[in-house]
Amino acid sequence: MTDFADFADFTERPGHADDSARPYGHRRSEPPPPLVGRDALLAALEARLAANGSAVLTGPSGIGKTALMETVGATAAARGELVLRAAGAETERWIPYAVLADLLDQIPPSRLAGLPEPHRSALHGILLRDRRAATAPGEATAVCQLAWRELLGRCATTDTVLVLIDDAQWLDTATVEAVRYAGRRLTGRGVRVVVAGRWPDATPGGSGPGPGSAGPGGAPPWSPTPTAVQLAVPPLAPHVLAELFEQYGLPARVATKLHADSGGNPYLALALGGAFTDRIPRHWRPAPLPQRVHALISERLDTLPAETRETLLMAAFATRPTVSLLLRAGRADAAHDIRLAAAAGLLVTEGGDLRFTPPAVGTVLAEYADPAHRAEVHTALATVVPDAAGRVRHRALAQAGPDAEVARSLVTAAEAASRQGSHRMAAELYLLAADRTPCELDAQRLEWLVAAAEAGASASLPELVHRAADAVLAADSPRSQRVRVRIALIDLSGQGLGEMDEILAAALLDAEGDPALMALVRLRLAWAALVDGQPERSARESERALAHARTVGDTATEAMALGNRAMTSRIMGHTDYDTHLEQALRLPQPPLRGWLHMAPRFFASRFAVFDDRLEDARKSLLRMLAMVERGSGEEVVHVLRGLSEVSVRMGRCQEALDFADRAVRIAEEASLSPGPGWYNAAVAELAGGSLARATGYAEHGLRASEQERDAIFRCRHLHVLGVARLRTGDLRGAVAMLRRIQQLDRSQGLRSPQVLRWHGDLASGLAALGEPDQAQEVVRAARAALGRGADGGAVTGQLDRAEAAVRVAHGEPEAALGLLRGAAKRFTSLGQPLETGHCLLEQARIERRRRRHSAARAAVDEALALFTRCGARPWAEQAGRSLDAVDAGGGTGRGGAETGAGGNGRVLQTPSPLTDSEERIAVLVGEGATNQEVATRMFLSVKTIEASLTRIYRKLGVRSRTQLSSWLRGAPGAPGGPGGPPAKS
Repeated sequence: MTDFADFADFTERPGHADDSARPYGHRRSEPPPPLVGRDALLAALEARLAANGSAVLTGPSGIGKTALMETVGATAAARGELVLRAAGAETERWIPYAVLADLLDQIPPSRLAGLPEPHRSALHGILLRDRRAATAPGEATAVCQLAWRELLGRCATTDTVLVLIDDAQWLDTATVEAVRYAGRRLTGRGVRVVVAGRWPDATPGGSGPGPGSAGPGGAPPWSPTPTAVQLAVPPLAPHVLAELFEQYGLPARVATKLHADSGGNPYLALALGGAFTDRIPRHWRPAPLPQRVHALISERLDTLPAETRETLLMAAFATRPTVSLLLRAGRADAAHDIRLAAAAGLLVTEGGDLRFTPPAVGTVLAEYADPAHRAEVHTALATVVPDAAGRVRHRALAQAGPDAEVARSLVTAAEAASRQGSHRMAAELYLLAADRTPCELDAQRLEWLVAAAEAGASASLPELVHRAADAVLAADSPRSQRVRVRIALIDLSGQGLGEMDEILAAALLDAEGDPALMALVRLRLAWAALVDGQPERSARESERALAHARTVGDTATEAMALGNRAMTSRIMGHTDYDTHLEQALRLPQPPLRGWLHMAPRFFASRFAVFDDRLEDARKSLLRMLAMVERGSGEEVVHVLRGLSEVSVRMGRCQEALDFADRAVRIAEEASLSPGPGWYNAAVAELAGGSLARATGYAEHGLRASEQERDAIFRCRHLHVLGVARLRTGDLRGAVAMLRRIQQLDRSQGLRSPQVLRWHGDLASGLAALGEPDQAQEVVRAARAALGRGADGGAVTGQLDRAEAAVRVAHGEPEAALGLLRGAAKRFTSLGQPLETGHCLLEQARIERRRRRHSAARAAVDEALALFTRCGARPWAEQAGRSLDAVDAGGGTGRGGAETGAGGNGRVLQTPSPLTDSEERIAVLVGEGATNQEVATRMFLSVKTIEASLTRIYRKLGVRSRTQLSSWLRGAPGAPGGPGGPPAKS
């Protein structure tokens, strides 16, 4: 595998840049590595420079400020600009003009020689590090500033000048004043300045250039020009890091874990990636902490005050550290200390919670403290943590050595935490109990290690699970315990069950002859077969697990086996799935031990989604979310994913995005398979975000699913990609993607159109490509799979919409419109507004082709209003484009109503002179909104708003916004008019 060192070194060099002070013409000759995930930020910075503006880049150490500046500098140099680079250094911050001398070194001597006296002498003194010239008070300082401004001004007469200053928090005061003076005077005259730094403190009134101080709210203490914009360099997104690590051969699941551990900090992520230089650990075993990262953490901790390190030590020992907890524990400057640590790239804040980046920061902090000091910290925390289990944990950690009573108290607390769904806390307490168990109680120690592994698997804690499992497998343990810890290792794999063949084989061997153990292993084999795209084999393994579970009366495993059996029947198009699910629901529900997503109640909610009983599914999933709110593993992710999917179908777009975002974040932090979360994020983006982000999630999710041999989500991501291509006009690409799903479904024996609903999309794509007969065959096959007499729910509506495209291709527009009206009515009754809006857009397209522009505009108008209410941004944008197309074809307002002005200039009113969207635009404009503000609120382009205003003015007989406001005040139902709400002041 490729070494990460070179790229990581470039991403953010700490301290003084090696090449920034080299003479002009002798700087870095090789181009910088390409930036990833910085397109928007780079474009904003380039736009600022193109407008002769300056900028300040802020962000924690390692976030990529240096890389961004190097890229900007290389681009400017390629354009022939004069680029001056320098960087501050902590050890040189007290040397006047230290950084200005570095900048002067890069200007050709001929430019310096042309300066008049005393400017030339002042700058020569700086170049020669003449302390008399550099430190002379008053007039001499002013001469240096004037000379620097004069020199830059002369350079700008022949070359555009770009000054880049890194690590600006360490600049000496004299350089700061000189740069600011020249920047102010030369703004707009071909001199731009970009500075980058990190300023963690927030000291009011800190506008001066004092080193290390910051302005209000943590703003930089100085700006190169009064109009310089501040641009925060954000963390990289998970899928961006996954793309970056692909060149090193790392799978997406490892990349997302690196993202979580680094907080999206590219320098730290690449340094952590050094653990995978040789090979990726098998069976999702955590990689060791690279020595380089250990040294980096130590270096960053050493830059912090001792009091700050003490605060961080307390945060590291807490299970869930927050600033409020630290304040209760006596750390009065906790907020200040956390800002310092965040600026150093050692932690991130998420809401009120704190998370170390990487998590090993806590381990390194503990090395700073001796045992007695660590005990003191735990004793202090035991008095302030809000939960009983946490208090037990800290009291146990405050005392060393085996103690049977302490171990039993830990187990009691672990059992209580497990019942409450706090699997992480339960796992830590079980493992701590095993550590505190005396040697004579070895049997109990092994059992508690097994319990720790099982709870750790539920909470997705790979390091803890492997530690506990290794201890059990290395001991002379009973085979039942060996099987259970192997199952815990299997359960860690998520969708990556294809990696677990070896462990499954070992578990099967140990379980042979014991039906209780065989039931557990066979159930995992059933899950593995389903993920691998073998539903028939999964059904057989479910039956075997079912038989073993019934033999020993294991109702929990029996219920989960029946649930899996119901799912395999459903996706294969069999009709007995209800029987299996009803049997499962009659059994006692499995306890909350991390497997809610495999319990019958969860399968029931999934079937409600398949059957379009969305309100039932939502209520059930919300109850389940409340049950697992303390969890952190797969069950939480799957419940959130289910809620996101239901929200999309119900037109709750913002809610869908929020649920999907939470699922992605938890999966990342818990080192779970990223494919499922990325799928729902892509679906939510299709509905309420952006098609570009949806495509990005789906492309990365497809690769992640292929890496884990996950047939389920491979097809789902292909579906998202197919739909995205349809909506962007790439018909051939869309059909190719959807054909792949068709082939995979056939090879796997999947026959239910209600599970993954690609059939109508493929048929629509084929019809649009001029292949209506093939499209009709797809529709016919899907209807046959639904079964004779079956209602089919929303799937029938989708097939009707696709068949409408076939009818249009055959020259039957009236039949097509009839199908679309029926489909829209069906979707409305099912509570799926986005599908209804899709039908309306198709109606508008047909009506526009028939030159029935009023009918087309009415359909688009209704769709646009519907999409706007739902927050369906991509759909609203598509409707806006349809509206433009209708307007380009001409026509009148809704229903053909005409408006005009009489000879006296009065508006001729009709019962409804404006369409719904025109009315909304008119109201917003009348309330004082600009065209841009209206476009943003309605998810339309400014061009569309301008065209709509032209129509509104024409219809109402007005010529200005003032006249429009006057008309609105008198219009029936308008703000301030009869029957309308009061007008806004």
